Amino acid sequence: MDALGGDSGPDEIIAGARAALSESIYPVLFGPRGLDRAGLELVPTTQEIAMDEKPAEAVRGKPDSSLVAACRAVGEGRADAVVSAGNTGAMLAAALLEIRRLPGVYRPAIAVVIPARRGPSVLIDSGANAESRPEHLLQFAEMGAIFAEEILGLEEPEVRLLSIGEEAEKGNELTREAHDLLAAAGDLNFVGNTEGRDLLEGAADVVVCDGFTGNVALKLLEGTIRTVLEGFREEIGRGLRGRLGGLLIRPAARRLRARLDPDTYGGAYLLGLRGLAVIAHGNSSRVAIANAVRLAARGVEHDVVGRLGERLARESARDRGSIGALRNPTGK
Repeated sequence: MDALGGDSGPDEIIAGARAALSESIYPVLFGPRGLDRAGLELVPTTQEIAMDEKPAEAVRGKPDSSLVAACRAVGEGRADAVVSAGNTGAMLAAALLEIRRLPGVYRPAIAVVIPARRGPSVLIDSGANAESRPEHLLQFAEMGAIFAEEILGLEEPEVRLLSIGEEAEKGNELTREAHDLLAAAGDLNFVGNTEGRDLLEGAADVVVCDGFTGNVALKLLEGTIRTVLEGFREEIGRGLRGRLGGLLIRPAARRLRARLDPDTYGGAYLLGLRGLAVIAHGNSSRVAIANAVRLAARGVEHDVVGRLGERLARESARDRGSIGALRNPTGK
């Protein structure tokens, strides 16, 4: 646990870690001496990476920061997973440096669970890679499918590509080429494109996109959910009739809020590494932090890293052949 990551200070992080403590989960804190560690083990560190620092420079210049040291513990096998609510760019840079990519992985990707109406679905990449190539999106789809199988318990998860239309020819050059690669991948249950308006409805079990598009879509969804829920709460508080109606629908409203609340999952996996890394929201509450720790533990229990490594190694040769055939169909 990166005890210094997040907007709310170490107290909220430590409280969440303490809440996740169980017979099978043992959180270890990384942070400065003197923290009120609530009975948890503390590995002392002397540096901190702030939210506004440039990621690569911060990681290189602060090797004893809580974030980098926590990632190093996973890379060296002293911990099974790392959880941080700190600087996302720094988390990516530290993970690449200290944990490193799995063999055959082009780029790690952030997999976020979306609370869709038809059930949870995975949005990947949600912000790790602002620019991507078609083969990257194919690999994101493979990693997202394994995530959906192992963590969400979905058999043969349905995969769609996020674009501006459902037709195969819609989109920019990236999405059109990625569509061809995804359609040619026999091991994926790829069923075509989807549009952003269907994400909360449940467009697919796995929705694939580049990190720039995914991050814009994710933040739009989060802002929409927050605004709608807050607006709903304000409206039912206006006048006697609204308050009476609010009493009647309170159980349903609570269930809806719980389903849509980002705290339910707590964080997102950074997939494609030799170890598990979970990125939590900067404004995570202690509930969200506890759930992020539990999410990391589920990834360890289901051997997500091992499954990814086996599948990607098995399919890397096939993918290279598919890419070469699409880009040079004559074989010359």
